[in-house]
Amino acid sequence: QVQLVESGGGLVQAGGSLRLSCAASGSTFSIKAIGWYRQAPGKQRELIAGISSGGITNYVDSVKGRFTISRDNAKNTWYLQMNSLKPEDTAVYYCNSATKTPGGSYFPRGPWGQGTQVTVSS
Repeated sequence: QVQLVESGGGLVQAGGSLRLSCAASGSTFSIKAIGWYRQAPGKQRELIAGISSGGITNYVDSVKGRFTISRDNAKNTWYLQMNSLKPEDTAVYYCNSATKTPGGSYFPRGPWGQGTQVTVSS
């Protein structure tokens, strides 16, 4: 079983940056892809970015050009660099082991962690 722990969230002003981390432990060899998701207050959790085992990345339009997903294989850690943050980016951010579809979606495979809160002030 894989355990994933998110960190790096915080309070930032609009236009600022944050880098989120997703640290994996356990059966990390079973990870085929990682998806980053977020859940804003009163809204459903949504996929925002993903990276396949081959390093192919996908982003939803709302974060494309502002967010960058990367990984450090040696550390079993994935990152989400978030630049030019907007108040509408305020949400709890989660990572999850995922199954990537040919269409570029990432279906979460594991249990959800606690996530990390990102708050962007205007």
